Amino acid sequence: MQTTNNIPKLTVVGAGPGDPDLISIKAVKAIESADVILYDALINVDLLKYASATKEVIFVGKRKGCYAYQQEQINELIVQRAKSFGHVVRLKGGDPFVFGRGAEEIEYAKSKNLKVDVIPGMSSALAVPTNQGIPLTKRGVSESFWVITGTTKKHEISSDIALAAKSSATVVILMGMSKLAEIVALFSNENKQDLPIAIIQNGTYANENIGIGTISSIQEVVVQQGLSSPAIIVIGEVVRERASLDRVKAELHELKSVF
Repeated sequence: MQTTNNIPKLTVVGAGPGDPDLISIKAVKAIESADVILYDALINVDLLKYASATKEVIFVGKRKGCYAYQQEQINELIVQRAKSFGHVVRLKGGDPFVFGRGAEEIEYAKSKNLKVDVIPGMSSALAVPTNQGIPLTKRGVSESFWVITGTTKKHEISSDIALAAKSSATVVILMGMSKLAEIVALFSNENKQDLPIAIIQNGTYANENIGIGTISSIQEVVVQQGLSSPAIIVIGEVVRERASLDRVKAELHELKSVF
């Protein structure tokens, strides 16, 4: 094993939802100071330009049905590289503590006597709807919101979605496209066939795409627009608010054209 004078350290960094301009300054500084970077599938690779002095950059990303590394292997890789080179940055999409397994990796690193730190990221659960003009809460429309994983560790639909379907809250579902039919069925069982729903694919990227419908129509919208993962599902009356925001933008554009 290569020796180093650097103190073995892990920094888990949230890279934000996709747009490279939506990463924090503190996160950029961590990338710049990294000796080794382990990055996920959902980060924007443009962020790696900040890693000019990094000795090693390793893709450890996971997508449905395709795993470069299992989680246990990633944990071991973090420890091995930290002890060999010093500062390891674990670069994760969104926020590392929102369905990002950041807490698990920090716990493992601490158990192996590594110094640890975490830098928050802008979660796609909040940033992507906002980027599309969908407010997760609005007075008189929605008083709260749920953020739920669509698929559990056992590859089953989360039981929390059935509970959320009974509420009047906005529901944001990550990793839920493969369970869309089941999600629709749960909301239909609550007589919410007319409830608005939006599916936002590649949120905040240049190729972002959105499909809007109701619980009863959204599966047809998905087929028509060719929507697929990675995507975020937003369910609730707030989805209707996007249309009014678009009208305001259009009116402002028309005023600028006149003057």
